[in-house]
Amino acid sequence: MHDALSDTIILLAISVVCVALFRRVKLPAILAYLTVGICLGPHAANLVQNSDTLHFLAEVGIAFLLFSLGLEFSLNRLIANRRSVVGLGSAQVSLTLLIAGLSAWLLGANKETAFVMGCIIALSSTAIVIKQLGEQLELDSRHGSASISILLFQDIAVVPMLVIIPAIASDHETSFLVELSYSFAMGVGVTVLMLAIGRWLLRPLFHEVASAHSAELFTLTVLLIALVSAWVTELAGLSMALGAFLAGMMLSETEFKHQIENDIRPFRDIFLGLFFITVGMMVDVSSLFEILHWAILLTIAIIFGKTLLIMVLSKRIIGSTTGVAMRTGLVLGQCGEFGFAIMALAVSFNLLPETESQILLTSIVLTMIATPFLVKYNGLIAKTFTGSYTQSREDAKHAISNETSSMDKHVIICGFGRIGQNIAKILDSEGFKYFALDYNVDLISNAAKAGYKVSFGDSTHREILQAAGIERASILVICHDNVGSAEKTLRQAKNINDEIPILVRTKDDTYYEQLSEAGATEVIPETLESSLLMASHVLSLLGIPMARIVRRVQEMRNNKYATMREFFHGDETDDLELPDDIRKRLASYTLEEGSFAIGKKIEDLHLHSKGITLHKNRKDDSNVVPPNSDETLQAGDVLVLFGTPEDLEHIEGYLLNG
Repeated sequence: MHDALSDTIILLAISVVCVALFRRVKLPAILAYLTVGICLGPHAANLVQNSDTLHFLAEVGIAFLLFSLGLEFSLNRLIANRRSVVGLGSAQVSLTLLIAGLSAWLLGANKETAFVMGCIIALSSTAIVIKQLGEQLELDSRHGSASISILLFQDIAVVPMLVIIPAIASDHETSFLVELSYSFAMGVGVTVLMLAIGRWLLRPLFHEVASAHSAELFTLTVLLIALVSAWVTELAGLSMALGAFLAGMMLSETEFKHQIENDIRPFRDIFLGLFFITVGMMVDVSSLFEILHWAILLTIAIIFGKTLLIMVLSKRIIGSTTGVAMRTGLVLGQCGEFGFAIMALAVSFNLLPETESQILLTSIVLTMIATPFLVKYNGLIAKTFTGSYTQSREDAKHAISNETSSMDKHVIICGFGRIGQNIAKILDSEGFKYFALDYNVDLISNAAKAGYKVSFGDSTHREILQAAGIERASILVICHDNVGSAEKTLRQAKNINDEIPILVRTKDDTYYEQLSEAGATEVIPETLESSLLMASHVLSLLGIPMARIVRRVQEMRNNKYATMREFFHGDETDDLELPDDIRKRLASYTLEEGSFAIGKKIEDLHLHSKGITLHKNRKDDSNVVPPNSDETLQAGDVLVLFGTPEDLEHIEGYLLNG
């Protein structure tokens, strides 16, 4: 028991330090966990025992990863994007598996090992790619959409791979095809049974659980279903991960999907971290120098081979230009986290010899280290090696220039969804000229046919804004859903024409300051404007004159919605990743007898230096003292303060004890 506790403390301490360091240099947490495993494992410092308990917890981590994948699985999305997902995705997985597996077999591996290596190399890193594409505002780009389609099929392909590997590892007393057919039949049977149970039992069960209004009971039920499903498939001779995936699929059909995702995320991240630590422990540091040259060669072969193959398939199957196809290949040129899962399963069935597993493991890690840089500079690399990508943007720029050459004092609308279209209708009805930019091809095609002035173009690029005539425009309106895309457009616009008024639409006030500091003339948060609109209707129905209502609403806007952004959050979960300005909330504190603050003035407490703003001081039911009052505080006063949860927690102790 003492050893287990010591191992846990060591793992947690080193993991905290490594994850913090890797996040500081913007590298994935996965690499941090792998580093912890390598450094602490039996082949290096040997500070932590690679025990059965740790392996079991690592298996639970993979189960939770597949559970999350099941939650995100959408049959409707798969059907809607069948050409990209099924066509391009299946071609990439099957051809990569075939080429990599055949190469391994020709180099001397047996057919089972070659198949496993092909499976591992065929998969890319969903976690790293989607996160970085999102940060670079490229999820909705052409290469981003193609990458996501391929990743979706890869994630689906993991499930049959997890079924096949135990089958090919059998003793072969019966033929391989019989074993494989039995495994698939068992897999299909279990899948149909569990999905039927999920359809008829889970929805009523979760309605009952939700009606109890207990977050603890809800989370316990989710964990129970995930682990029971994993246990059932393991009993059937299949993997725990398959059962967890099916559980996620069952729960994805319920209206509680998003709540389940939030509840399961902490468990998934912790157990998955343990899994990557156990993978790191498999790396034999002592033999690293002997195999490093082979690992580097394999890394180069994987990145170049997958990039080239995806380029060719993207051009052939979905008609991508050379530049877009290259960007897609660069984004997906690595191996991924599911490759570790398949490797761990294969090693447990003795399908990967020690030397091959060490070379492959090192190569996977190296490809993942290279991924953030390949994804970050995918556009620059594509421009360097191919002219078609630059040419496609030049074509878009010329098309936009031709459309706007005769326009002056017009309004540029970036993002032509519902809000952008409604703005265009109103401008058109009032006789004002406008031009809209968007990158949704279907939307643009339909809107342009209907007579709207809209063209394909990414407004985050300087040359596209210049082509739209931003130097001559009277107003720029940014309607993007993505805040990062809006900010990038805003900064590009300000660099070209610093005088142009810019209106930015956001869903809420989360990034109000960030967009204002970037140069927005006005930031319009939908939620706050909805509050103003409803309040206006209420006042109107109460008989308040319209002029007074308009004046009140304008005061709120001129004050940057300050009072509306100060509210009590109740028991909402606080998201540490949000900016501090949006995490601030109101809290009330009663000064009880003996409190340190009694007898002192507000100014003497120096609240601002502690990150706190006084909202009001309520002395009794009829006496509210304005903020910044120099009146002496007394017992029974209620201070309504505004600050982050951490600052409010600190100030409570300060008010009581000094």
